[in-house]
Amino acid sequence: MARGWAERFLDRIGESSKGCWQWSGPLDRDGYGRVWHNGRNALAHRVAYEMLRGPIPAGLELDHLCRNRACVNPHHLDAVPHRTNVLRGTSCAARRARQTHCLRGHEFTEDTTYRAPNGTRKCRVCGRERSRRRRQGVTRASA
Repeated sequence: MARGWAERFLDRIGESSKGCWQWSGPLDRDGYGRVWHNGRNALAHRVAYEMLRGPIPAGLELDHLCRNRACVNPHHLDAVPHRTNVLRGTSCAARRARQTHCLRGHEFTEDTTYRAPNGTRKCRVCGRERSRRRRQGVTRASA
């Protein structure tokens, strides 16, 4: 007798010591599990979440609370907006976005922050100090 799709899916899950359900099937280059589902190549953690917890709400994406991209445990996944997912991450952009002060200690507020066209934050206080030093002819070597 042929085994069902869900049974074959579950056979590709192994449990780790941290409670993760480790996907043992194919992984993409970013480390996320992939599975053929409903005629398309899908992310295994999304399929597991939908199987056991229901549909992912519109406009939200799944965040791995365990930070293990190969984990398909639906209880380790949180449906959140994209910005929340990015801010919870460990990338350089996420770390910078969580910063509340510039490298010289000035707080990032609406008044002290400039948004560059590429989206990065710049400290206006540091920018003014840099401009003043430049006008006065002060270089780093002479400062």
